[in-house]
Formats: sequence, C-alpha cells, structure tokens
Amino acid sequence: MLYIVPTPIGNLEDMTFRAINVLKQVDIILAEDTRTSAPLLKHFGIDKKVFAHHQHNEHKAVQEIIRLLKEGNQIALISDAGTPAISDPGFLLVRETIKEGLDVQCLPGATAFVPALVNSGLPNDRFCFEGFLPVKKGRQTRLKSLAEEKRTMIFYESPHRILKTIDEFIQVFGAERQASISREISKLYEETVRGSLAEVKAHFEANPIKGEFVCCVAGHE
Repeated sequence: MLYIVPTPIGNLEDMTFRAINVLKQVDIILAEDTRTSAPLLKHFGIDKKVFAHHQHNEHKAVQEIIRLLKEGNQIALISDAGTPAISDPGFLLVRETIKEGLDVQCLPGATAFVPALVNSGLPNDRFCFEGFLPVKKGRQTRLKSLAEEKRTMIFYESPHRILKTIDEFIQVFGAERQASISREISKLYEETVRGSLAEVKAHFEANPIKGEFVCCVAGHE
C-alpha cells in the first residue's frame, strides 16, 4: 500500500490521529525534505526509515519505490506541509503505482486552499484551483486564459512575488475585482485581507510581507 499522508501547514494540532498511526505503522516514509520533516516526526514519536522524494529525484526514484511496494513494503509519502501532489511532488508516484495495479490510499487532512476559500467570503460552490502560476514562460498566457473565468479562482504565491502577482491580477481582471488573500494559515500570525485587488495591494504595500500566500479572486460576472 502507498499511503498519501497530509501534514500540518502550520499548527501541529492539525495532524490527524489516523495520519500519526499510519506513519508509525509503515515501513518507509518518503519526505519532500527530510530536514523539514524530521522535527514533525520527532514531535509525534515516529521513528522510521525516511528517504527524500522531491521534484528533482522523483522520476529516477519511482521504479525503485514500485519495486519496494511489490516486495510488500508499506510506504507513506508526505510533503513539507499539506497534502502531497497538491502543488507538491506526488502525482507521478501515484499514477505509476496505480498503473502497476498496486493500492493507493490518500488520507484526508490539511491543505491550504480549502480554508482560504471558505474564509474568503467568495462563492465556493464552484471554484478553479490554479496553484502556482508559471514563473516566467506561459505566465501571461495562463492569466489571460482566465480573464473570462466565472468561478472563484485560487492561486498559491510566494512572499517575494506576491506584489508582482497582484499587479498582474489587476492588469488582467481589473482593479475593482474582489479578492481575498490569506497568509500563514493556521499559524500564529494568520491573516486574511479582503477587498478589491486595489485594496489588497495597498495593504501589502504598507505592511511586512511574510509567509506563504493563498489568493482567492472572484470570477468574472
């Protein structure tokens, strides 16, 4: 069995009992960054073999992981925070495991975009998750393709690009388009700023920019 195990995006109390039990029972844990995962595993008393599994080695490692699964090993995949394969490594391994006729089980748990969307006050009966925009090539093309999108749109962004990204939202969607931007979800300094794109831009221009961001932008009316 390959288990996909969500980990907290901030507050360690968001770890589920089931996730802890699975990580204690498996033979091997695959972690996006072993240095980041070590404190989490130590906190919950989990002492297992841990191997790095990230975007730079996942293509090379997948067949070895399949071999270990076929030998009867129980393996869990975790990312630095949140649910693996959601803007993190995991999709390739899940796809190949399924192709080989092996079992995959994804546990429910923490992921950043759900609380950000629900907390936004924007329509959430239908939404469009875009994750991280391309850093360079294809960025403007992706944004322009969303100009007429009617569903609430969700984007992930890093602190050093957030102002640039809001500027690009304004260029494509207009300064008055409603938005909600959350940062540091479930952490001590969690913050959600709501208003027009022009208003949220002014807020982040005037305040320190720290943490990872989830941007919810209203769809085209």
